This record gives sequence, C-alpha cells and structure tokens, in this order.
Amino acid sequence: MLERAHLAIVAEVDKCGTLTEAAEKLCLTQSALSHAIKKLEGQLGTPIWEKQGRALRFTTAGLQVLSLANRLLPQFSHTESLIAQIAQGQRGTLRIGMECHPCYQWLLQVVEPYLEQWPDIDVDVKQKFQFGGIGALFAYDIDVLITPDPLLKPGLRYRPVFDYELCLVVNDKHELANAACVEAKDLLSETLITYPVESARLDIFSQFLIPAGCRPKSHKTIETTDIMLQMVASGRGVTALPRWLVAKYAQSLPIVPVPIGASGIYKQIFVGTREADMAVAYINGFVDLASTITITGGTFPD
Repeated sequence: MLERAHLAIVAEVDKCGTLTEAAEKLCLTQSALSHAIKKLEGQLGTPIWEKQGRALRFTTAGLQVLSLANRLLPQFSHTESLIAQIAQGQRGTLRIGMECHPCYQWLLQVVEPYLEQWPDIDVDVKQKFQFGGIGALFAYDIDVLITPDPLLKPGLRYRPVFDYELCLVVNDKHELANAACVEAKDLLSETLITYPVESARLDIFSQFLIPAGCRPKSHKTIETTDIMLQMVASGRGVTALPRWLVAKYAQSLPIVPVPIGASGIYKQIFVGTREADMAVAYINGFVDLASTITITGGTFPD
C-alpha cells in the first residue's frame, strides 16, 4: 500500500507547506500529486492531511506517514549511493561525526593512514547534529560516530579505542598547579572555559561540579582548543581536557594538568557505527584502524 513515492510526497509537502511547491520540487503536476495521495487515502481509509487556507495540516495518520518517511527516505538514498559507487568502481565518502572536541588531534592520526589504505574514499567530518550524534547515525547523516558517551541502542555497535584521564588545566603559576588534586570548591572563584557544549554533557559539570553542588565563578565557551589553552596560559581561566592533549600543548605553553577529584575522572573514546554497515568494507576498515591508533602516557604514537 505505502510506496516510496508516497513517502517522498509527504516529506516534500512537509518541507514546502503547499501542494504547488511540493509538486514543482518533485517534478509532478499538482493534479498527479493530489491523485496519488487520494488513492493512498482510499487504501488507508483515512485522510493524510487537511487544508487550512493555502497551507496543509497533517492528520494523526499523516504524521505517522511523515515519521516513516523521515526514517526510510535517508536509508533509501544512502543505499542507492553505495550501490552507485560500487557500480562505478568507486567507494564514496566516509562521514565521521565527532562528539569529542579534543579528539581531532587523535583523528588526524587515523585519517592519514586511512586515506592511504583507501585511495578511493574521501573523508568528511561533521560536528554539529540536529538531533545529536546518535540521531545522526540513525538518520544516515554520518557513518561513524566518535564519542566518549555511547548510548546503547539496538542497531548500533561501539568499539572502545582508547582510555584517557580528564584533568583540570591551569597556568603553571596558578595556586592549583602543584595540588595533588582539585576539589569542586576550588572552582568557585575560577573562570571555567569549555567548548560550546551544553553543561549537562560536559564531564567537568556532570561528574564533578553538579554532584558537589558547585558552580564556577563564570563560564566561557570557546570553539578551538588552541585559543582555549592560550587563554589558560595567559591566566584568563582554567579548563578541563584529556591529559594526553595537555601534555602535547605543555611542550610550548606554560600549562599543567591537575587531577580532578581524589579519584580522578577516567573516560574512554568509542567508535560507533550502524550494525548493518559493518559489512561495508571501508567503514569496517576505519573502525579496525582506529582501534590500533591509541594514545598512551599522554603522548601520541610515532
């Protein structure tokens, strides 16, 4: 009963708002579009939408069809793209989603040998997702997700690639520079600098400050690691980053890492994929390679 053409019509009407615009986008006459939906409504026994002036409003049944369209149409496009690439002897593009801002340094260590191993593959890195990294995977907006906080969902698979310690980063002349560890109350008078991520998703808040009922004096966000650490080095604030990344920058900047809390904060980085795509050679190849590029002892591998 429901066909891909029906899903495409419903999705386009949702985007455009009117039958006329949707018909133009789909290269159909408005009459043909209306006839297709009328026939579907007859088969379903219920209307898909109702007119409100020139605009259309989806009925409850229509919203269900729209939800199905939003899930399935990207999968159709993704599969057709893969098949077209195979038919043309090409491989296409590996789309990598990043939920770990500091991991770009590690990712570079993976991408270089990956591009050598897969010369027909391009790599695209995405950081901003409309519905988060998991939503981007399910929507086929990305093929691989790099994340420190995997959400276990049916249809997804994660592989841990390396462990790290999250530390507070301070200027080497800061009063906390030689502390055995930092306590939550120590940040009450500090400016905390983080990436532009909601506080609930930042470990320094969720695992340290919020449980202790503390907040920093002020909270600033900066997008780039280099500028963030330049600010810390000049005494403009403190931040929280993996120890291995701090060790790299500490070679040229006056910064030091300090353990967060008496027990420290220890994390893992995971590579997530759709289970259905593990048979795709170039995706599986990236996951296998990523698991061999680890960061230990605060330094990068040679």
